[in-house]
Amino acid sequence: MAAENNNKSKISFKTIAAFLQTGNKSSRLFSYAGLAVGVMLLLCCVQLYININLLLKEKNPRKNGYDFISVTKTITNENMGKDNRFSNTEIADFKKQPFIADAAPLLSNQFRVKMSAGDIIPFSTDLFLESIQNNFIDTLPSSFTWQPGQTTVPIIFSADFLEMYNVFAPAQGLPQLSEGSIGAVNIILECSAPDGTVMKFTGNIVAVSDRLNTVLVPESFLNWGNKIFSTLPEQPAARIYIKTTDANSVALQNYFQQNNYHVNKDKTKFGRIKSTLQAIVAGLGGLALLVVLLSVLLFSFYLQLMISRSKENLQLLLTLGYSPLWLSKTVAKKWFPVYAIIIFIALAATQLFQYFFQSNFIAGQDALSPFIDYKVVVLGLLLFVLCIVSTYRLIKTQLYRL
Repeated sequence: MAAENNNKSKISFKTIAAFLQTGNKSSRLFSYAGLAVGVMLLLCCVQLYININLLLKEKNPRKNGYDFISVTKTITNENMGKDNRFSNTEIADFKKQPFIADAAPLLSNQFRVKMSAGDIIPFSTDLFLESIQNNFIDTLPSSFTWQPGQTTVPIIFSADFLEMYNVFAPAQGLPQLSEGSIGAVNIILECSAPDGTVMKFTGNIVAVSDRLNTVLVPESFLNWGNKIFSTLPEQPAARIYIKTTDANSVALQNYFQQNNYHVNKDKTKFGRIKSTLQAIVAGLGGLALLVVLLSVLLFSFYLQLMISRSKENLQLLLTLGYSPLWLSKTVAKKWFPVYAIIIFIALAATQLFQYFFQSNFIAGQDALSPFIDYKVVVLGLLLFVLCIVSTYRLIKTQLYRL
């Protein structure tokens, strides 16, 4: 009895398979070709999107997992006469943003400071001093502390300022200095009050910072100096440093633009490139998805036409006792190999694209893997399942209407 049922099933399948060969072959072939092109383009777009993120992350290495960015307000002709410093509310708003880990103001001196280097370097200038929370400083020696009564003030000097000094020093007959030797220079800080009171301190450069382009002193010294030498109330900060996990975040770039904030373009240039490339890839991905949907729609029309032309044969099979569920599964199985071949071709084409992209279009061979990302493979398998399910549901719906 079991052998007889198997033979009956095989005969029925052969009959259905033979029947399924009839119909409009051109529409079927066009739907196959469109589906293959659409899936291939969609997978390539996803892989390219992943490549963009990896490459820009590689181009923008972070220290300790964070980027530190200096933020000021953009000065225009319209607001140049206004107070463009940051209020406490604005600083709190920085800290509320999900893409900003922390924010700290750079406090500046409210009194006059004159710096000279004695007889070794006959050079003097008015100087601005700033301070910030210690956890925002990249080079923080243990000696960077100050208490009232000390005559020596530790200083962290900007590496950019040291480079600028070394550029113009020879033309002025001044010696050039290295990061190691600058600490040996005795600096004299003359702090003046509006009433003419002057106090001298010995400045000692204890470190050079690549992150902060300023002259840093301990917060304790700056707060003490502002109370002693200045009659002004506490002033808001004109510059904020933010701590973020990704300076190239599109959300971060939009936040800066919406609030008219100015940042160092070198710090965020990859973010603008990233957003532009992502928009282009997203557009191509949308086009690929449209091609896939149109191909599936064309194939659905083909199936509906096929079932409509074979209405009498299918009704006869239903009368003989074949259930719509069994017929749906049997007919849908006919396209399993077709979908498998299409997805395989699309994945193979994506792999070739990734290999040539990694080999010929990027400078660093180690930045990307020559193999496609596992997410692309998962997406291909998901599309395979979706095609099978949609075909089965469409055939089942049409058969139940007979």
